Amino acid sequence: MTTRTAQPRTSVIDRIDTDRPVFSVEFFPPTDEQGEAELWKAIRRLEPLDPAFVSVTYGAGGSSRDRTIRTTARIATDTTLVAMAHLTAVSHSVEELRHVIGSYAAAGIRNVLAVRGDPPGDPLGEWVAHPEGLTYADDLVRLVKRSGSFCVGVAAFPYGHPRSVDLDSDLQRLLAKIRAGADFAITQLFWEPDGFLRLRDRLAAAGCEVPLLPGIMPLLSVKTLRRGPELSGAPLPPGLAERLEPYAGDPVAFRAAGLDLTEELCRKLLGEGVRGLHFYTLNRSLATAELVERLGLARRPVAS
Repeated sequence: MTTRTAQPRTSVIDRIDTDRPVFSVEFFPPTDEQGEAELWKAIRRLEPLDPAFVSVTYGAGGSSRDRTIRTTARIATDTTLVAMAHLTAVSHSVEELRHVIGSYAAAGIRNVLAVRGDPPGDPLGEWVAHPEGLTYADDLVRLVKRSGSFCVGVAAFPYGHPRSVDLDSDLQRLLAKIRAGADFAITQLFWEPDGFLRLRDRLAAAGCEVPLLPGIMPLLSVKTLRRGPELSGAPLPPGLAERLEPYAGDPVAFRAAGLDLTEELCRKLLGEGVRGLHFYTLNRSLATAELVERLGLARRPVAS
């Protein structure tokens, strides 16, 4: 049996600083054996396409903390992929957060996405800090940075976080995270480019040069179309629902039309000079792999 050696501790920022557009993907830790098998099938399908990095989410309130650590560590040691683990402040004391960060470091994981996190149960419910925890994501960024040589990413919101008063205050929160030491940012999902491009312009006007990666969720079902605005706060683009309405009763046709629209969005972003696309996979890889191939972002393995 062939034994893989651990991959070099490569930083996300190095992987996205290339002379060609790249892509990255997000997974969530599986909850059972079937989910584990599906996840690793997706990982193995995407691995030869050479994503810049793969990230693994962290459940609300740390509900999947141990699975996140195990999954990310296995990706880091058993594949050729660069792994990034999520970390949320919600429901955790500073001591617990230090323990998680230490577990990541011990597993050879040096890339962390630091987010404040949503309240357990109701993502839009009242956010209450742990009495011995942290209140803001910039506090978490500082904690991770003080804990070792980590490359740290943060979340960004093209249409503002649901709890932000307005876009300007939301921009100030993002800038605070960057000033705290964040190396890059990944946006919440959206289906039209203008909000993302305006955010990129506002960051540039503020003198901020950290990479901003757009979060893309392939539009494959009516459920995704309906849930997207709820999850992200990003409005549906004018005419999008109307373009997809003829396919609402045909899942196969809807998937094909939705994938075409997602490709259209990606091409617009690449045409505006965006150098990396971050795909939310929901632990499925076929649609992402197809988009990556269509967009010419895949690096095929060398034939032996």
